[in-house]
Amino acid sequence: MTLKQLSIFLENKPGRLGQPCQVLAAAGIDIVTLTLADTEQFGILRLIVRDWEKARAVLEQNGFVMNVCDVLAVEIPDRSGGLASVLAVLEPATVNIEYMYAFTLKRGGNAVMIVRFEKPEQAVQVLRQHKIALLDAAALFKLT
Repeated sequence: MTLKQLSIFLENKPGRLGQPCQVLAAAGIDIVTLTLADTEQFGILRLIVRDWEKARAVLEQNGFVMNVCDVLAVEIPDRSGGLASVLAVLEPATVNIEYMYAFTLKRGGNAVMIVRFEKPEQAVQVLRQHKIALLDAAALFKLT
């Protein structure tokens, strides 16, 4: 149920963001969704791609330092309070969210959020218990 996300560490300088994107493009790898977080000196480019193993290999071959972690694609009702309703089921179970970002496409009437949990297995159990839909890689990639 979890998805593999690549977290690429980049120096915070002009042109650095384009470099991994060019490497992936040259390898024929499409970026499905991404987020970029920065500090004054460094940034973390987080990516979801269809073939994460190939992406990791070509990026490492080109000198990029990265981490691979598990994230979940969570369906959120696309209405006022939709995110709050999902968060409300996680709080009593003390499931910690490390970060999240929105996927750009919708599934039916729902938005999709990519979420990194401290304990993804526990998050899956709680979300399923409350009938909150999770997307596997195949379902997520159908949206693109």
